Amino acid sequence: MPAAFNRSKADQDPSTWLPPTKGHRCQYAMDWIADKLRWSLSIDPREEAALAETLSRCPNTPITVTRKR
Repeated sequence: MPAAFNRSKADQDPSTWLPPTKGHRCQYAMDWIADKLRWSLSIDPREEAALAETLSRCPNTPITVTRKR
């Protein structure tokens, strides 16, 4: 992943930033949710709405969560 790509997202959540390539947005959203679940992190309403909107355009794919150790 290019450094410029990482700098563009900085510390933003999905309510303010999504990958510029639409083909990567589903995986990004699923990974974001898996990380939130894995680490028992909270989610704010704007973030939840953005993720729901993104996932509404994705194929019905289960989200895999790796348990924390």
